[in-house]
Amino acid sequence: MITAFRKTAETSQPGAKSLPQRYFVSPETFAEEQQNIFSTQWVLVGHQNHIPEAGQYFIAEVGGESLIVVRDKHEQIHGFYNVCRHRGSRLVEQKEGRLSGGIQCPYHAWTYAFNGRLLGAPHMDGAPGFNKADYSLHPVNMEIWEGFIFVNLADASTQRGGYISLAEWFAPLAGKFSHWDLPTLRSTKRIEYDVRANWKLIFENYSECYHCLGVHPELSKISPYDSAENDLTEGPFLGGFMRIVKGRSLTMSGNACALGIAVASRARDRSTSQEIENDYEHRHDGKNRVFYYSIFPNMLLSLHPDYVMVHQLQPQLPERTLILCDWFFHPDASKHSDFNPDDAIQFWDMVNRQDWHVCELSQQGISSRAYQPGPYSARESIPVAWDDYYLRQMD
Repeated sequence: MITAFRKTAETSQPGAKSLPQRYFVSPETFAEEQQNIFSTQWVLVGHQNHIPEAGQYFIAEVGGESLIVVRDKHEQIHGFYNVCRHRGSRLVEQKEGRLSGGIQCPYHAWTYAFNGRLLGAPHMDGAPGFNKADYSLHPVNMEIWEGFIFVNLADASTQRGGYISLAEWFAPLAGKFSHWDLPTLRSTKRIEYDVRANWKLIFENYSECYHCLGVHPELSKISPYDSAENDLTEGPFLGGFMRIVKGRSLTMSGNACALGIAVASRARDRSTSQEIENDYEHRHDGKNRVFYYSIFPNMLLSLHPDYVMVHQLQPQLPERTLILCDWFFHPDASKHSDFNPDDAIQFWDMVNRQDWHVCELSQQGISSRAYQPGPYSARESIPVAWDDYYLRQMD
């Protein structure tokens, strides 16, 4: 995977080196990450359009916890711990699906509404002091940003530095991605990758194009590896844009695979799509740039003129990361004859696998007794900034 890097003669921290070995191989460090990062910060788990109808749900694994994310009949989305209030049984086993009347425990058939309220508890009427109102499912902090669902296992009493709402967390990005109309997009395809590499190597790989010319020759022909500029260079949000050769798209054919997202989003208010397209291209150079942003701790957001790609990282072990990759398109894109999502999906599946291969090679080398932290190049200022932010979260 790639992203932009700042055009500069020096890294943000001259003399900076890659992280020591323990950060990539140590079970103790991995456990600390789960506690200090994934159990205290906002973590991406999906998009609202993954569950468009009442009763639809998916299971998210965060910080060692299993969570149910479900939409109720009033179109509200809720998040709960996947734990029955009776004797603690896991409630839902399948990763995703649709529930008809509620959430029912497979053990003793306690049944909960999609808002978490306990509806039925067989043979509990005679239990002294039992009140169904006292046994709703335990909720998890869940909020939505630009259509994406985030959860936070912390609360005001446990979060370091105090509890921060999702709106506060994403305040620096307010309005930044409005041109893509992210809440309305639909995932056309998801591919799950099981990568034998530490999750931080995925972020560091995404955060530089120093490797692109050799690892991604097909990509470099369409988006020159040295064409990038960054606008976010410190903190939890990092990245910028890279240029696309005029008239091309990041697809197998090199042609746009769908009507531009910004074009489609404005089509309701203007007379012709060509008029809209010309206006958007003039104001935003929209056809000639692709934007790449990493959002700490588990989201990689890639914004193309004709589609959006999102990687969701799920660390499993120090040397293993599950990656869910979704390709999003405007809901009206399929109405046009030139809609060909596979053109983009196949291209990035190829690029993804190229990246995962070199990440796995890095993991193998870092695991050696011969490994020592190496110096970052001038084209790796964003990995330096990412490492710096990560280390501050681990303090």
